[in-house]
Amino acid sequence: MELQQMRYVIAVAEEKNFTRAAERCLVVQSALSHQIARLERELGAKLFDRTSRRVELTPAGEAFLPEARQSVEAAERARAEVTAAAGEIRGRLAIGAIPTVGAIDLAASLKDFRARHPQVQISLRMGASGDLVDQVRLGSLDVAFLGLRPETPPTGVCGVELARGELVALVPASHPLADERAVDLNRLADEVFVDFPAGSGGRAQTDEAFAAAGVRRRVAFEVMAVDFIARLIRQGLCIGLLPASIVSEFPDLRVVELVDPPTRVEHLVWGRLRPTPAAAAYLSGLGVADEQLLSPPRRRDG
Repeated sequence: MELQQMRYVIAVAEEKNFTRAAERCLVVQSALSHQIARLERELGAKLFDRTSRRVELTPAGEAFLPEARQSVEAAERARAEVTAAAGEIRGRLAIGAIPTVGAIDLAASLKDFRARHPQVQISLRMGASGDLVDQVRLGSLDVAFLGLRPETPPTGVCGVELARGELVALVPASHPLADERAVDLNRLADEVFVDFPAGSGGRAQTDEAFAAAGVRRRVAFEVMAVDFIARLIRQGLCIGLLPASIVSEFPDLRVVELVDPPTRVEHLVWGRLRPTPAAAAYLSGLGVADEQLLSPPRRRDG
């Protein structure tokens, strides 16, 4: 059993297609298929069910996949630790983030890290907080930036609280509420809203605030990209609620404060195992102290 065979299994499992997996692994499909078949013979079990339309893991494959991931990650970590001991940070840094990160300038932090550690392969994945924290627990992400309600902190990970902030209403300049300084949620009952998809952490903050106020609202547009949320508002199709920390990015829209607004907490989280050298270097650049690396989530000021 070889590490490269495990990498091939992981690629096929994630791509659900032998051709795409081979392209990802930079090998011809016949070589990848041959190695997986060889591994299956060694294990005495089929790892994949193949049809003309799709590829699915068998029960044996489901059992094998997490162990393969762990073995490959351990090998990559060992290699990264050796190069770090020699004074050079290498390996990968997989980051996840919600679209509304406001506590830090994420792009600037990546630029700074790339300048300091050019040999690290950086990837960034945007998504909902619940999905991102699951991926941190599973190890497919090294760190993630989350936005959660104060009463639902992340679990099963280590981390720090970056900031707390309130949501505000964002409306087009022509809207009747554009010149209001503050409104309560009842004033918004008849508005058409754009919001994040149902089930996401960002959506839960607003849904629960309106439910607590006894106000029903109409969410006509479900969008994940903040820029497109602003575009819909700009066209006068709807209004939206966004964190106060990011609305300065849309100076042509009007910001209306809310009475008893929904609150969210931004968290920076990483896995319970000690971070890889690349992840530890990135966290250090964000001000996370070495003694915090194995700590449960807490406020940054301790």
